[in-house]
Amino acid sequence: MQAMPGRANGWWISPAIPTIANCALAALWFFSALGGWGDAAFCGQDDRHDPGCGAGFDDAVRLSSPVAVLAAAVAVSAWALHGIQRRPGRLDAFLTVAAFVWVLA
Repeated sequence: MQAMPGRANGWWISPAIPTIANCALAALWFFSALGGWGDAAFCGQDDRHDPGCGAGFDDAVRLSSPVAVLAAAVAVSAWALHGIQRRPGRLDAFLTVAAFVWVLA
């Protein structure tokens, strides 16, 4: 890491790192929630699938979907809005918040 002017603590981490983390968390949420990974992991597969568990998992996905949309919106806004993109501290903050919201989802 190297010092960079304009950063609060003087250290610079490439914005690619939190961006990749956000993409990985988004993919993990997508495959777990919508791709069937979570349902298979928690409720079983094929003839061992528990319908009650599956219904509960579907409810959990419905509740986490708005949170996932918020996380995606924050991450995309960090790169789409020039006022955020041009200020390294704000970009870091937005990408960090987006990553925490993905974890919450």
